[in-house]
Amino acid sequence: MSKLGTLGARLHRGEIGYDFVGKRKIWYGISILITITAILGLTVRGLNMGIEFQGGAVFTTTGKSDVSVSQAETYAEEASGHDAVVQQLGKGGLRIQIAGIDTEKSDTIKEKLAADLKLDPEQINADLVGPSWGDQVASKAWQGLAIFMVLVVIYLAIAFEWRMAIAALVALIHDITITVGVYALVGFEVTPGTVIGLLTILGYSLYDTVVVFDSLKEQTKDITKQTRWTYSDVADRSINSTLVRSINTTVVALLPVAGLLFIGGGVLGAGMLNDISLSLFVGLAAGAYSSIFIATPLVADLKEREPEMKALRKRVLAKRAQAAATGESPEPRVTDPAYGDEEDDVAPAVVGPRNQPASRVRGRGRPSGKRR
Repeated sequence: MSKLGTLGARLHRGEIGYDFVGKRKIWYGISILITITAILGLTVRGLNMGIEFQGGAVFTTTGKSDVSVSQAETYAEEASGHDAVVQQLGKGGLRIQIAGIDTEKSDTIKEKLAADLKLDPEQINADLVGPSWGDQVASKAWQGLAIFMVLVVIYLAIAFEWRMAIAALVALIHDITITVGVYALVGFEVTPGTVIGLLTILGYSLYDTVVVFDSLKEQTKDITKQTRWTYSDVADRSINSTLVRSINTTVVALLPVAGLLFIGGGVLGAGMLNDISLSLFVGLAAGAYSSIFIATPLVADLKEREPEMKALRKRVLAKRAQAAATGESPEPRVTDPAYGDEEDDVAPAVVGPRNQPASRVRGRGRPSGKRR
């Protein structure tokens, strides 16, 4: 078995682990810092909205022109008075996109471009997008995002509980804010492809979060009937048991997206891929981060505010303090690197019955040698 596979198996069995929940204030601080940076980027620079959202025109040349892309951008900006995006097409054609212009001026701009590019006006096709249509696209995009969020909260509240629904919603807002903030800082154009990318990464982030929540729900059955683990201990075990899986799926998902962004958009110059690939790349990374470092620790925070969980934590800590005072070895926590002793080689983090009473879940890793 590979080293990563061995590590994953040991994490799943609880032999080793990392205290994610215990260090949650660090993760919260990092997320707040990144989110503030993203909001400042949005406030200062704003989003570079595409033609689909603010209206404009796209001029496509069917004839070959000897003008370079940079020179064509200069001609388009002089003719329209607005920023222009020019892309080289096959067989020497050009795609000139100008956002925010009055569509009534498109004929004048087209004639000016034809003169500058030394082409016949009939060799330039113009596709116009009115500002009202762009407003409708933006409105529908926001409506779709809002409906998605509401459905997510309802589903998680029914399938799990409202605390998990709130934590997942916070993680999703975290992912959206970071992704949109990166768009503002980088200056990439926001298109319908960007919206598609955002919805895609939200689904991915939610999937990753639900996997951890499902493990947490299963392992906290009848948790108050024992005095060995706190809710945070079991939350740590849930994260650690799915950690390698999350890393593997994230890396596998990021590799093709990185190819689209850095090779397709950067090396090959296929700028039309940037709108969706950047949102996917940033969103997938942010989604994996939020599932591990935000959603589950936040659930533990909310859950341990309950009177039952407060009482459980007090009992567990008292038992550990008593064991330490009497010189006995305290029962190991989920997050201990060396997880076990001579009596407890592998102590399961599952609290409550799995086809047996909770009182019998003692964590004995070795059989007695006797058969009944």
